[in-house]
Amino acid sequence: MENENNPNRLAAADAASPTSPARLLVCERTGRWAVALRRELADAGTRVWETRSLDDCWQELVQSPASFVVLELHGKVPTLLQRIARLSYQFPQARLAVAADRSMSEYQWIVREAGAVYFLCSPRRTATLAQMACRHLAQVPPPPQNLTERIWASLPWG
Repeated sequence: MENENNPNRLAAADAASPTSPARLLVCERTGRWAVALRRELADAGTRVWETRSLDDCWQELVQSPASFVVLELHGKVPTLLQRIARLSYQFPQARLAVAADRSMSEYQWIVREAGAVYFLCSPRRTATLAQMACRHLAQVPPPPQNLTERIWASLPWG
């Protein structure tokens, strides 16, 4: 596995041009939050992309740097706080919300200070999270397309 502090890797993330439109990414181990968001977004037509590790999530962000990320807070709090704080520098168009068990609610303010736009401890409170994600995704302009991509996008069956 590549060292996450490698300056070449960070430079590559900054230099990468977006190849995919903004996504709703959920980085968690269990799938609990993704299921709750899918239930909440059933009528909105917003797809939920799941990752199981921070490295996978960052790779998705390189492809879609204006995504909305929902990150599950778990036992590795210092590592997660470092990543949350770096997100705004590496991916300034991305937004991040943090989901956690109730037992970790004491971390809410430090997580917000690190850069999270929202913190929740209950899957029953995903309505606000879903609204924030949809609002962010609707405001992000689509990535630039070359001529061929514009033609395909304009076709009625494209």
